[in-house]
Amino acid sequence: NGNGNVGAASGNSNGNGNVGINNGNRNGNGLTDANGNIGAYNTGTGNVGAFNGGTGNVGAFNGNGNTSSTSGNGNIGAFNGNFNGGTNNGNGNVGAFNGNFNGNGNSSPTSGNSNGNGNTGAFNGNFNGNGNR
Repeated sequence: NGNGNVGAASGNSNGNGNVGINNGNRNGNGLTDANGNIGAYNTGTGNVGAFNGGTGNVGAFNGNGNTSSTSGNGNIGAFNGNFNGGTNNGNGNVGAFNGNFNGNGNSSPTSGNSNGNGNTGAFNGNFNGNGNR
């Protein structure tokens, strides 16, 4: 009960005081869209929260503005895995402002990849693998 809500005072006091079986289930839950997203203004697939792109992000403003579908996925928190170039950048971060602005402005497609992944905390793994010639 009360899962996947966005905003304030949503999904509260549901499924209480029931007698019997199969009562009080699936109340106050956010609805999924056609791509399996729950929340508001999500793109991509399987995101929960608001303003998330990519795949499997939870929170807000994760996985947006990436040049590859292999970047900006599986982040939890806020402002993780955004605006990455190259491939496999900005994935699997937990916290805030991790794995952003990696792998941009490289002259070779084999440069600027696999940066800013797996960070925990805040302000980690940003601005790596950029501007290689």
